[in-house]
Amino acid sequence: MIHRLQRVLRRHPRTVDLVLAAVLLACAFPGSVLTIPGRDLEVPWWPGVLVSGLSSLALLWRRTLPRTTVVVTLCCAMAVAALGYVVTVLAIGPLMVALYTLALRSERTTANLFTASGITLLVGTAVIVGPNSEPLILKLLGPAFWLLPPTSLGTTTRLRAACLEAVQARAEHAERTREQEARHRVTEERMRIARDLHDVVAHHLVLANLQAGTVVRLMRSRPEEAERIAGELAGTTLSAVRELKATVGLLRHADDSETPSGPAPGLGQLAELAASFEPVGLVVSVSTEGRPQPLSAGTDLTAYRIVQEALTNVTKHAGTGSAEVRLSYSHDRLGITVTDHGGTAAPPFPAAGGGYGVIGMRERALSVGGRFAVGHRPEGGFEVVTELPLLPRSPAHTQNLLA
Repeated sequence: MIHRLQRVLRRHPRTVDLVLAAVLLACAFPGSVLTIPGRDLEVPWWPGVLVSGLSSLALLWRRTLPRTTVVVTLCCAMAVAALGYVVTVLAIGPLMVALYTLALRSERTTANLFTASGITLLVGTAVIVGPNSEPLILKLLGPAFWLLPPTSLGTTTRLRAACLEAVQARAEHAERTREQEARHRVTEERMRIARDLHDVVAHHLVLANLQAGTVVRLMRSRPEEAERIAGELAGTTLSAVRELKATVGLLRHADDSETPSGPAPGLGQLAELAASFEPVGLVVSVSTEGRPQPLSAGTDLTAYRIVQEALTNVTKHAGTGSAEVRLSYSHDRLGITVTDHGGTAAPPFPAAGGGYGVIGMRERALSVGGRFAVGHRPEGGFEVVTELPLLPRSPAHTQNLLA
C-alpha cells in the first residue's frame, strides 16, 4: 500500500507541490497568532499570513530551482522573524521543505552550507530586529532546532537512494558479467574442440591418404608390401575413429550413456606417434635432453598435439623423408623442437602463420602459458619451437599472455 502510494505521488509531482503549498498556507494563520504564554501578540496576524503565503507559493519551483526556492523561503522566514512573530514550524514550514528538497537533490556540502547560512541569518534577524519580549534562548536555539532535521532527513534519503541504486547497478553488472563469462567459456570450449577435431582429422586423414596412395602404387609391383600397408591403413582409420569419438563425446550431455573413456594422449605415446608416420615414408627421430619431469594433464596433451600437428605438416608440405623431435627439460619449462630437412622453395607452413594448424598450435601453447615460434631454418627446412611450463599457470596469467 505504501509503495503504491509512493508510485502515485511520483507520477503527479505538480499535484503534490500544490497540495503541500496549500497545507502550509493553511498553517500560516495559526502560526501568525501563536504567542509565548503570558504575552499578547504585538503585531496583526495578516502580514504573517501574507509572507507565509508567498513562501508557500515558492515551493512550486522547489524541484527545478531548489537553491532559489531556499533563498526565497529564507527571506520570507527572516521577514516573519523581523515582524515579531514566534519562529515555529508553522511559520517557517516552507523553508524546512525547501531545505529538505535541496538536501535531496544536491551534495551534502551544498545542503550544509545553505542550512548553516539560513540558521545564522535567521538567528541574527531574530536577535537584532525581533521583539525584545521573546526569550533569547528561543531566538538562538529555535531556528537550529527546526532547520537541522529536514536537512539531515534529505541527506539521509538521498544517500539511501544512491546506495540502493549502486546495489542495483552492481547486481546488473554481475548479471552481465556472468553472461559474458558463460559466453566466453562456451567460445573457449568450442575453440578447444575445434583444435582437437582439426588435429585428429588432419593427422589421420593425411596418413590414410598417403597410405592409400602407396597401396595403389605398389599393388601390382609389390603386392605383399601393398597388403601390409593396407593393414596399417585399417589401423590408421580405426585410430582416427577412436580419437574422433573421444573428442565428439565431449559434446554429449552428462546423462548420455556413452562417455569417452581411456586416457588422453600425451608424450608417453610419442613413440607410437613417431612410428605411425613410417608407413608413409617419414622417419621420425626423438631425442630427450635433461631429466624428464611429470607434466600436468593439460600441458601433456598440448605437447602431444603440437608435435602431432607439426609432423603432420611435415608429411603434407616438406617433401622430406626425415624429421626430428627434440624434448628439452629444464627446472620449470619443457622445450619442444620439431625440425625437418626439406627444401626452402615450398614452405611447409602457410606464410605468416595463417593456416589453422599453426593457429591451433599457437593457441594451445598460449593456453597453458607457453611460447610458440615457427619459421625457416637457415640451413634449409622448417622448424617449430615451443616452450611450455611444467607447472600449470593461473587463469589470470593466461589471460595476460593472450592480451
